[in-house]
Amino acid sequence: MERLFKLSEHKTDVRTEIMAGVTTFMTMAYILAVNPNILNASGMDTGAVFTATALASFIACLCMALFANLPFALSAGMGLNAYFAYTVVYGMGYSWEVALTAVFVEGIIFIILSVTNVREAIFNAIPSTLKIGVSVGIGLFICFIGLQNAHISVGSATLVGMFSFSQSIKGGTFSSEGITVLLALIGVLITAFLVIHKIKGNLLIGIIATWLLGIICQVLGLYVPNPEAGFYSLIPSGIVAAPASLAPTFMKLDFSVIGTVNFAVVVIAFLFVDIFDTLGTLIGCAAKADLLDEEGKLPGIKGALLADAVGTTLGACLGTSTITTFVESASGITEGGRTGLTTITTGLLFALSLFFSPIFLAIPSFATAPALIVVGFMMMQQVVKINWEDPLKAIPTFIAITAMPFTYSISEGICMGIISYVVLHVLAGQTKKISPLMYVLCVLFILKYIML
Repeated sequence: MERLFKLSEHKTDVRTEIMAGVTTFMTMAYILAVNPNILNASGMDTGAVFTATALASFIACLCMALFANLPFALSAGMGLNAYFAYTVVYGMGYSWEVALTAVFVEGIIFIILSVTNVREAIFNAIPSTLKIGVSVGIGLFICFIGLQNAHISVGSATLVGMFSFSQSIKGGTFSSEGITVLLALIGVLITAFLVIHKIKGNLLIGIIATWLLGIICQVLGLYVPNPEAGFYSLIPSGIVAAPASLAPTFMKLDFSVIGTVNFAVVVIAFLFVDIFDTLGTLIGCAAKADLLDEEGKLPGIKGALLADAVGTTLGACLGTSTITTFVESASGITEGGRTGLTTITTGLLFALSLFFSPIFLAIPSFATAPALIVVGFMMMQQVVKINWEDPLKAIPTFIAITAMPFTYSISEGICMGIISYVVLHVLAGQTKKISPLMYVLCVLFILKYIML
């Protein structure tokens, strides 16, 4: 382990790494339930997608560990799977086979860009202050995701509002939705208590404790499952189950429209969102783990980007949407994960989930939400590293921070941050402080908003 992952060099140990990997998996496990449901809307077989998602996640995590020795886990990206199902298939009218082909082509392009250092050059071109801002913005974004997953934050006349317990009691939904919101709030307090007292494995313990409280509530009749409303039984239906067949989705690629303009637009959209979501996640998580060097560069980034590209390509062959680095990796990093052993642990759990799906699919989103909220708090701590006395750098950083949660997109936050950074520096006559690649990115992002 020491020779392979250089644990002492990264000031960590096997126990810490394994605990971190388990924590990361627990905060990511929802993708095994969510991704099949989303892709099913495109006509894909749910069981096959579950198997493809678990296998692609395992392979991608293994690649990340071996190629880069970094604690970043990968799986089917949220947002990209919705784009796959609802925009490409439902909106544009393509078959899911064509959409899978677009993901496959995107993966091949990414492999080329990763090997030729293009993606690494983009990472290194982003100024240090923006990288810190990305980390803070992701913290807010993660917190917002946690609040939404727990239904603490809900849609309202003011766009976003607080869940109403009184209305849930009057409407008769307290026993399903209301009680889970209450449990999530209790889970936040439990996790915060564990963090304050520096208990090892605090996030993982918080997840399990919240889940167990939910099971107790179900046994006592305080929580009543309502599958039609999306509230399922918290008690696993079993322990072991045979993996579903990959046959319905394996290698179901359709190259018949590969030369059309619309197909090119689909591939470009996948490329854009994936590349900057991945870069943003790498920046944020690496900053949190103090893995960036003095120049703001991430050692091993080429391997990390290549793992992402290989995962996407093989994932398309297996039958799932774009594989990307998960922002939930921050939960494992917070637990002390610093090497690829963390990622291998997460990957092995994805592989095991093929046989223990009833257990993993029973973990509710309200149980993992407290971990995401607390991780958001921890990533926000990076904000003190921003020089707020220099508005020329601080304002673009602030824009990047706020854009991520308010546009619900890491990539949009990076775009707005880079555009504002370049434009303000040009207006201030500080053009020599901007790299040529930053100008190129600024122009591309402006064109993106005009054309896409």
